Amino acid sequence: EVGPTMVGDEHSDPSLMSFLGATKRNMLGNHFWEYYVNDAPRIVLNKLESCGYRVVSMTGVGQTLVWCLHKE
Repeated sequence: EVGPTMVGDEHSDPSLMSFLGATKRNMLGNHFWEYYVNDAPRIVLNKLESCGYRVVSMTGVGQTLVWCLHKE
């Protein structure tokens, strides 16, 4: 997969979003904000691993891939 990668919502940790280089946006028609980066998911997952996160599970939802992570 290639970017952009959604990395959080309006309730996400601002310092973690900054570390990932994420930008906060509101897509037309949505009533919520989301953070995204232009990096591919593998880049984001590597950055999160360096912060102590690990992948617990992954699934596909339509054309979307979803990773569930846990911080050690």
